[in-house]
Formats: sequence, structure tokens, C-alpha cells
Amino acid sequence: MNFDTILVAVDDRGVATLTLNRPAKHNALSAQMLADLTEAAAALGADGSVRAVVLTGAGKSFCAGGDLGWMREQMQADPATRAREAAKLAHMLQALNTMPKPLIGALQGNAFGGGVGMASVCDVAIGVDHLAMGLTETRLGIIPATIGPYVLARMGEGRARRVFMSARLFDADEAVSLGLLSCAVAPGDLDAAVEAEVVPYLSCAPGAVAEAKALARALGPQIDSDTIDMTIRALTSRWESEEAGEGIGAFFDKRPAAWMPD
Repeated sequence: MNFDTILVAVDDRGVATLTLNRPAKHNALSAQMLADLTEAAAALGADGSVRAVVLTGAGKSFCAGGDLGWMREQMQADPATRAREAAKLAHMLQALNTMPKPLIGALQGNAFGGGVGMASVCDVAIGVDHLAMGLTETRLGIIPATIGPYVLARMGEGRARRVFMSARLFDADEAVSLGLLSCAVAPGDLDAAVEAEVVPYLSCAPGAVAEAKALARALGPQIDSDTIDMTIRALTSRWESEEAGEGIGAFFDKRPAAWMPD
């Protein structure tokens, strides 16, 4: 499989490594990366030889969230284009969340916004002990809309509300306490910790694993088409707001937004 923004490699055991590959942009989620991830999730899910998938990022960061240049373009687009672009993010997350293979996240550096969403769709997410995370959208005048169902499903509402609206950063230990990460390890131990999660699946019946994952999703919080459509509308509405224009404009202008303290 060849993609512009991600790398996919499958070893002889059937373990696939899916690597976000925009390191110069800290693996920010561009429109092309959203399309590539959606296609890769479908292909890996349909490949009978793939037993497990590891999701990681190249370079210093796992994922810095949505590409702000892409978001800025949507604020200037017509409503139909905004809805179509917001749907790309929502459908990418759903594709990973429903992929009938175990998905193990290996997180390093930073995971912000959409990066937290991607950690939330992993069946297990492991982070390095220096990892910084945060739902940083409200600092920019936007909201964690399309990632919201997956974040709430992973953390539970009570824990999510500790970090969902404040945009504050939190470390790997707090991410464990919030339920986002299963554990935090030293950088040199990350590969071994991921391998320890992968190996048990190689002794399991692949069809049983797929059906057990589907059952877990069915018994957990429901993320159906109505939920996804609601989050798309919420995101596109926020993109149209004056606050979003000010927050993202301030980022590109390298100045404080109007609501920041002096």
C-alpha cells in the first residue's frame, strides 16, 4: 500500500504498523492524511493476513491535531464544502474505531486535539513518559466535536470534563488516570510494551477477535450515524463563528487571541 502521508508495513507475522508520516508538521491531520488513513483502515480491515495493527507517528510527535491551514480554508469555504471536509475527519475516526483488527497505539512527543481522538479509538494506547496531551481546541475558538464521541467513550463523561473544555495540557501519568493510556513507559521501553500487547493476539482466532471487538462496541456507548452527523454539524457551525476566525487567525499572526489575559 502506497500513500502520500502515511506509511504501512506488515511483518511476516501479520502485524501491520501504520505510521503517520508528516513529521515536519508534527503529523497534523491534513485532508490528504484523513483520506489516506480512511483508505488504509479499510484495506487493513479487509486483509485476512493482518492480525493486529500498531498506530504510531514519525518524528517528534504522535499527532499535533488537525492541520490549522486546512481548518482555515474551511472557514472561508461554502457550507457544503465545510460539511464535506468535517465529515472526512469524522469518517476517518469511525473507520479506525470499527476496523475489525486490534489497534494498539504507540504515542510519543505530543498528542493534541485530533491526536487525542486517535488515541481514543485505539483498543490499547501506550505512551512514553514524557508525552504531553491536550484537547486544545477551545484555545483556538473551536471545539473537540468529531473526536468527542470517542473521547467520551474512552474516558467517561466525568473524567472527560476535567480536560474537554479547558484546553490545558496534561502529562502521561494523568492520561493514564483519565483512561486514555493503559500505561506510560520510558522511551526505550515503548517498543517492548507495544509488543507485549500484540503477541497475545497472534494466538487468538482472528474471526473471534473481530467479533469480540464488534460486541464490545455494541455494548459500549453507541456512536451511530446520527451521532456522527451531529458532531459534523457542531464542527462546521463552530468553523463559521467569529471566535474561530479570531483564534486561528491569532495563531497564524503569532499574537494572543482577544480572550487571552494581558
